[in-house]
Amino acid sequence: MRVFVTGATGFIGSAVVKDLITAGHQVIGLARSEEKAAALAAAGAEVLRGSLEDLDSLREGAERSDGVIHLAFNHDFSKFVTNCQDDRRVIRALGSALAGSNRPLIVTSGTPIANTVPGQPAEEGNATFGSDVHPRAASEEEAASVAADGVNVSVVRLPQVHDTVKQGLITPVIEMYREKGVCAYVGDGRNRWPAAYILDVARLYRLAIEKAEPNAKYHAVAEDGVPMRDIAEAIGRRLKLPVKSIAPEEAQAYFGWLAMFAGHDMPASSAQTRRKLKWEPIGPGLIADLELLRSADT
Repeated sequence: MRVFVTGATGFIGSAVVKDLITAGHQVIGLARSEEKAAALAAAGAEVLRGSLEDLDSLREGAERSDGVIHLAFNHDFSKFVTNCQDDRRVIRALGSALAGSNRPLIVTSGTPIANTVPGQPAEEGNATFGSDVHPRAASEEEAASVAADGVNVSVVRLPQVHDTVKQGLITPVIEMYREKGVCAYVGDGRNRWPAAYILDVARLYRLAIEKAEPNAKYHAVAEDGVPMRDIAEAIGRRLKLPVKSIAPEEAQAYFGWLAMFAGHDMPASSAQTRRKLKWEPIGPGLIADLELLRSADT
């Protein structure tokens, strides 16, 4: 299978590219710079020069492929709403090249948009928040729109994806802890964040595009929910920093843009995903990777 991957040199994308190639697939990777193009070529992928702003390059990649995995996303959270709307335009462009062909498009989203039942894990079949409530839902709204136009589209929802270097939203939390000299959590810290190891997530994307099931929703979740207090304490041990609780009204001042996540309970289940894809995560847990946090030594 010839797979076009956006975000092919990113944290998750580079692992997906390697997994696809190891499994015998061919990969076309999107690259916006010479440095990223060289990294892709070294990994064994074909390079397509372009960017998320260059919609023609996205359409070209989709037209030349047997399927598309869309992973690229601008993670500048200072303009999160704008980035989510930009992602809507990217999905529309990719879909326009695939409509009517039955070639699969895998779109990336986040598990929190399905946390619509308070206190219960997000499940694949849950109703979801709209983009007016959770901006990241724009990706799934556009996925539904291109599906109505005849695109074979499915969605992978991500938790906190980790290894010993990066851990999703926890990575900027760690930098915040360093700056402030204390590892804080909100209230009793029992709010939960789901997580999965990077290589398990990469394998899930491959299984999803191989299955190519229209309108499927997959949760790349290995651990349903790791309490925020446990996360803060693990980081505190590794960085040798104190750990403390802060009141909910202090969260905005301490966490800034991360306050929208820091105190929220966001558990997620992957039971349906595991059954459908026969996917069983085998990598280390989030706390184990935080205990080995490489950046603590630099």
